[in-house]
Amino acid sequence: MEQTRSEQAGRVALGPARALGVLSLLAMVGLQVASGLAARPERFTGLIVALLAASAVAFAAGAWGTRRALAAFGAAVLTGYAAEVVGVLTGFPFGEYAYSDVLWPQVGGVPVVVAMAWGGMGLAAYAVAATLFGGWARVCAGAAALTAWDLFLDPQMVRLGLWTWAADDGFYRGIPLSNFAGWLLVSALVMLVVGRVAGDAAPGRGLLAVYTVMAVMETIAFAAVFDPTDPLVAAAGGITMGAFAAPAWRRSWQR
Repeated sequence: MEQTRSEQAGRVALGPARALGVLSLLAMVGLQVASGLAARPERFTGLIVALLAASAVAFAAGAWGTRRALAAFGAAVLTGYAAEVVGVLTGFPFGEYAYSDVLWPQVGGVPVVVAMAWGGMGLAAYAVAATLFGGWARVCAGAAALTAWDLFLDPQMVRLGLWTWAADDGFYRGIPLSNFAGWLLVSALVMLVVGRVAGDAAPGRGLLAVYTVMAVMETIAFAAVFDPTDPLVAAAGGITMGAFAAPAWRRSWQR
């Protein structure tokens, strides 16, 4: 009986975290819609990323506990930030690129919100992979799931003028192949550090929702909202992210 009461108390304590995750996710969706209709959508980027991060951390706290969630998010943020600093300074591992002054504040030439985005979506991609696999398969799947998001992210941010590539003749909307190779490498490191912190804890469905909502919103935006629309990016990103989200939900409900 005592153990049952303890478990019930734990579930009650985690309720506010999940509620915060839902509210942050809904607010992010609202801002995504507003930005798609605004004359200057780049003004919404920082707040959208902050809400994404808040939602991911809240859902992770509901599944793993607050300390582990914050530690995992911090590890992912630092990993992504370090890779971005190296990338801006040397061109490795993404290729030669530079950030504009639209996103601020910046530290070492890298906007803070970019590091936060690595953290928020890093947790979400990890949850997708952890639902499906364990061990090294989880690392590889998580890296691919996070890189799939960049099929949306880079074309959108380039069109908004948030960063530029030294050469604009890349094979995918002017983006070089090296960028996606770099994303796979850095994303694998993010999966390793998040997995180190999270351990064997169940990922929870909240983080799956974050990943899925991002996939759906970006697909709709490129297919029907942005001017001009871009069916290629909508299909490439939507199909690739969906290929990870759909089986993760199926496995989650089976459990």
